[in-house]
Amino acid sequence: MTDNAPEPIHQDRTWSDERWTARVIKNEDDDGWAVAMMLHGESEPALVGPWTMGRDKKNPKPLEVNAFHTLVKTANEVLRRHEQQLHAELNRNVTVTVEDRRIRVALAIVPDDAGATASLTAENEFGEELGRVAVSPAFKLNVHSAQAWVASGFVRPA
Repeated sequence: MTDNAPEPIHQDRTWSDERWTARVIKNEDDDGWAVAMMLHGESEPALVGPWTMGRDKKNPKPLEVNAFHTLVKTANEVLRRHEQQLHAELNRNVTVTVEDRRIRVALAIVPDDAGATASLTAENEFGEELGRVAVSPAFKLNVHSAQAWVASGFVRPA
């Protein structure tokens, strides 16, 4: 365990390790219970899902090690999918054929609170860079815009 890592908690309604905390909470939408998975240092839960009622049908089933590990695995998968979706939104590419050359054109957007930036790059089939220019993050990359950029000799699009 690192010096700044919180102590593990193993309670009926709260369970944590060095990265994650699971909290069983009252479900606001009905009479049941939910579990919220928080990544340490984050302000919002990565995952909120229904939680099983206990035998008395009033209180939640206690958290335990196997359930916690399943919740951690699920929460990690949710984060991974979110990262993949964000990457797909910020990075696009198309392959075009211009003058019998196959060229991969890629748009990469770098988000920033002060203002996003973006670049357009072209590579041949061997991965050698043919051109690179800064473009607006609003640039629409498609086959037509890629072909036009390649045909222009990689001049920055207007």
